[in-house]
Amino acid sequence: MVVRRFARGPAERVPELVWIHGLGERASCFDAVAGHRLLDGMVHVLPDLPGYGDSQPPVLPPSGDSLEHLAGHLAEWLTTWPARPAPILIGHSMGGVLATLVAERIPVRGVIDIDGNLTRGDCTFSAEAAAFTPPEFIARGFAEMQTSVAAHGATDPALRGYASALGVANAEVFHRHSIDLVALSSTETLVGRLAALTTPVLFIAGMPGGICEPSRRALGRAGVPWLGLEPAGHWPFIDQLDLFAATVRAFVRELVS
Repeated sequence: MVVRRFARGPAERVPELVWIHGLGERASCFDAVAGHRLLDGMVHVLPDLPGYGDSQPPVLPPSGDSLEHLAGHLAEWLTTWPARPAPILIGHSMGGVLATLVAERIPVRGVIDIDGNLTRGDCTFSAEAAAFTPPEFIARGFAEMQTSVAAHGATDPALRGYASALGVANAEVFHRHSIDLVALSSTETLVGRLAALTTPVLFIAGMPGGICEPSRRALGRAGVPWLGLEPAGHWPFIDQLDLFAATVRAFVRELVS
């Protein structure tokens, strides 16, 4: 797994921020926010998940590249840092789901879930991919998706970046994770699992174009602290960069105060 770690300015005594990207993405989608002046002094850890970005696809049996397996892999990787304090996990979309699954496995200092899947209505690209059989998606579905995203990216910076990331993502891994995301979202148990974490949690939603209204209502019912950034879509850290960086800074400062 290819990982970058950096800090702008002298590193402060705060937990490291581990940024977990979404389905089909790569860690560079966080570069602007991780490099924001409001987050100077914080140490940022940005992995390309296996099968995405610069990380090669995992060499695993078909049952071994599930989201649960990936969460276990991330948890094991994070626990190889014995000399460092427990990190803060910041996960976007599928990365928000992974942050929840990792935080169920190992101690972390906090979790920020950015527009992570909660209910079936939050499945967009994952649902599109899951409608194909694996051979169909690999043969034509993934290419069709990339063409569509690139066309919409002409007027949307977030989708323009996503189209670039899809160009280096592994189709087989993407499809498997899509199946898992749809299945997990359809159970509508993810919000309860997020609420049950024994670490501080904040859910950040893009509004009006992020998670669906049933998911926003579910957050309220479960008592999960959440904030809607608007106007924003599924990538609020791109659409509302300054406000998003200020929100992360406030969350971190509250944890260490």
